[in-house]
Amino acid sequence: MTDTRTVLVTGPAKGIGRGIAERFLEAGYAAVLFDIDRDELLRVWGPSRTGGSVLPIAGDAAEEDDVRAAVSQAIERFGRLDALVNNAGIEIAGRVDQLTAAQWDRQIAVNLKSAFLFSRHVVPCMRGRGGAIVNISSVHAFYAYPGCAAYDASKAGMIGLTRAMALDHGPDGIRVNAVCPGYIRTPLLEQWLSTLPDRESALREVLKAHPLGRIGTPRDIAEAVFFLASDAASFISGTCLIVDGAMTAPGH
Repeated sequence: MTDTRTVLVTGPAKGIGRGIAERFLEAGYAAVLFDIDRDELLRVWGPSRTGGSVLPIAGDAAEEDDVRAAVSQAIERFGRLDALVNNAGIEIAGRVDQLTAAQWDRQIAVNLKSAFLFSRHVVPCMRGRGGAIVNISSVHAFYAYPGCAAYDASKAGMIGLTRAMALDHGPDGIRVNAVCPGYIRTPLLEQWLSTLPDRESALREVLKAHPLGRIGTPRDIAEAVFFLASDAASFISGTCLIVDGAMTAPGH
């Protein structure tokens, strides 16, 4: 077993997940990085760029066989897992009368079931020696938005899962918390803006909603995640940390 702390991050090929992976690597962690986008994963995190401290693994976070294999490879390579960041996520827009059952199932599978699956297989690796699990939820868990039924449900479910796991696995020395981002400059945000009739006008309205006067960055979320996974947060478990520049402070 290596003496180096090891983190497993899902969805690290871009956006928030990439920022999270970078933050842990800067702190000296080894990193197991799991993403469905194999080409982008290897472009960003391939051996030629990162060396032996990174193990990139391509797979579907909603498929248990892929998850089981990834955790097995992580333990075989590094001998330990000290932190798990359940960040894999997609957004399928639509009201309940617009979504198909397949769309609903896929949204819940990627955003919520994946956190259950990775936690299910990582908890036994942490039991007895402790560890930290950080789930990436969203302000959508607390404030519903039009046309986001499945996404909102998946992110609210992540809060319930976080609290349940904190209770169940606290006696194992495992802390479980959630980070709830607001608007963050990621490819998903750009994708949403591109669907609007007036991108610049929409962006100005988004900025006006933030008392801090800016949209968040992946680094903002990465710092929150790293704090919750670190020894500095050793007595924090079962909490949900909103990181949104006070956007939701006035209520919705």
